[in-house]
Amino acid sequence: MSERRTLAVDIGGTGIKFASLDDKGEIVGERARVPTPPKPVQPQQVVAIVEATSATLGDFDRVSVGFPGMVRGGKVLTAPNLGTELWAGFDLQSVLSNRLKKPVRVMNDADVQGYGAIDGKGVEMVLTLGTGAGTALFDNGKILPHFELAHHPLFKDKTYDQCLGNAALTVAGKKKWSKRVEKTIAVLRTVINFDHLYLGGGNAKKIKFDLPKDITVVPNTDGLTGGIRLWHDEEAATPNAAASKRAKAKAAPKQLVAAKKPAAAKKKRAAA
Repeated sequence: MSERRTLAVDIGGTGIKFASLDDKGEIVGERARVPTPPKPVQPQQVVAIVEATSATLGDFDRVSVGFPGMVRGGKVLTAPNLGTELWAGFDLQSVLSNRLKKPVRVMNDADVQGYGAIDGKGVEMVLTLGTGAGTALFDNGKILPHFELAHHPLFKDKTYDQCLGNAALTVAGKKKWSKRVEKTIAVLRTVINFDHLYLGGGNAKKIKFDLPKDITVVPNTDGLTGGIRLWHDEEAATPNAAASKRAKAKAAPKQLVAAKKPAAAKKKRAAA
């Protein structure tokens, strides 16, 4: 059987990135990046970009999408860095599936990046530092329900997004912004008590302090390669379904034989 190709899409506040993945989650072929339109961004603008760019990346069998906001059942609930008022309730998963004629799965972008970064041991957390701030939490490799910590107050009346996002970095400068990141990590260590923290996003590399052993800066490509994990439940279910069918097929002849025994016994009694 030929290897399936998964088109991974990472929608960000400044750019939309694309890559094709093999069944192991490795990037194959060329990647692509298209600038995100200026905010507020219409859903159909993003859909058009995904449709047009995907056509340049060769054949694929399914699509994984990381989206910068709260997503549930493929529908967008919030999109702070694109325009929640335009995106709330938009069924991105169904619309893309209809346009691309392929199965599509959509998940929060920090969750997808986490899938690409984690080791699957203990409590692992992801903090992305890009246009905004994003978080994801895993317990022994299993993702926990997504929570938009980025919109929770962090310092005084400012949220994680307002303290750590790209706009805050530009205004405060790297040194002051780095101190904020360091204080934020201390808060998360107390609140979450993580075993390991992964820092992602384009601004993670701009941190100006030494990181302890339980914190790692991960590459942006994790936001693409993590897309393969959106399909692992389907792949795990397929062998089980096949095994179930084989078990039923083996059991069927035995049931038929068992059903015939009483009839044979009746014939013997009649002859006697």
